[in-house]
Amino acid sequence: MIRLNAKFTIALPILALASFLSACHSGESEKEVKPEVPVQTAVVELHDLSRHITAYAVLWPHAEAALTPKVISPIAVWYVQRGSPVHKGQLLALLENKDIAAAVEDNKGALAQAQAAYETSTKAGIPEEVMKAELDVAQAKQNLDANTKLVESRRKLFQQGALARKDLDASEVAYVQAKAQYDLSEQHLQSVQAITKQQSMAAAKGQLTSAQGKYAGSAVQLSYTQVRSPIDGTVTDRPLYVGETPAPGTALLIVMDMDTIVAKAHIPQTEAQQLRVGDAATISVAGLEKTVRGKVTLVSPAIDPNSTTVEIWVSAANKSGALRPGSTAKLDIVSSALKNTLAVPSMALVQAADGAHVMVVDNGSIAHDTTVQTGIVDTEQQLTQITLGLESGERIVTVGAYGLPDGSKVIPASLKSTPSQSGKSKPGDKD
Repeated sequence: MIRLNAKFTIALPILALASFLSACHSGESEKEVKPEVPVQTAVVELHDLSRHITAYAVLWPHAEAALTPKVISPIAVWYVQRGSPVHKGQLLALLENKDIAAAVEDNKGALAQAQAAYETSTKAGIPEEVMKAELDVAQAKQNLDANTKLVESRRKLFQQGALARKDLDASEVAYVQAKAQYDLSEQHLQSVQAITKQQSMAAAKGQLTSAQGKYAGSAVQLSYTQVRSPIDGTVTDRPLYVGETPAPGTALLIVMDMDTIVAKAHIPQTEAQQLRVGDAATISVAGLEKTVRGKVTLVSPAIDPNSTTVEIWVSAANKSGALRPGSTAKLDIVSSALKNTLAVPSMALVQAADGAHVMVVDNGSIAHDTTVQTGIVDTEQQLTQITLGLESGERIVTVGAYGLPDGSKVIPASLKSTPSQSGKSKPGDKD
């Protein structure tokens, strides 16, 4: 027993020393080995970028006409069906118009009478009255001249004592009467020429104009019973049947020009400031595999006071009719484009209070926190422009940068051992 205890007494210091040396070696290893973080990386390169603005819109036709008749009358004939293509000026429907047509004929006859009366007044009646007044003046002038000569002759005879006083007085009275008759006829002629003729012509012209207006009014009323298309397009609605009388203000039919579709959307002011008329856009509609190309045709100069947004229009050709008015669509508008500019995947950016950061990996696989300045964001390619902070060819962390400490040792995720591999022992390892 004493010898056995001696052996154990000798072995204990040896085991303690071995344990101490093992602990020291383990502590030194932990200080020297840094943890390796698996990440995904990418090289900073030049790209062609486009800023995209997306919005949801409602599709509208390029032009639309709701045809409401101006006369209330039953429908007599339909010339089109719903879905019929029509052109501008085409007769689409006819309303009952027998009473209006009769009124047109009546007014046409009254117009003919007024025209004949005007011709008679201007070419016969007024000239005859003027000629009669001129003839009266001429006769009064001749009578005045004769009495003037008679007075002068008798005045000479009276002065010579060859004529009685009463005969001279009688001739002077006749002269005064002839002079008054002449003055009266001349005034009448002037009146006929200046006033009567003008008033007579005005009266005749007024009667003619009135007749023309009544005839034109009835003819227009008759034309209102012929419903014609004001635009080129397609009949999209025709709710009434022959014999029905549309209520006042009710549209007989609706015509839409759908060869061009206008997508109307409302976007924030900040995005609207980036748009210009002519910017390229695409329209996506549920159920259509392909997008439709269009362009911005309107950026409203005013802001909607209710939503504080700006209305924009995107127009696109629709010859095939695939886009239907009233549908909702998604707009993707390219507001600006850059060629060969430095860009990184948007997922590589880490947003902080002082701006955007990326983790740059050096040749020793050490990640360095770097502050960058960004430009436009290409949502389609998921790339962000870098205006300051990086150079082409540098390698950055794309996945795994969030929360990664500065100076961390990184390795690509594809090189990291899998759990099954890490559980296997290597040759030479001790148990």
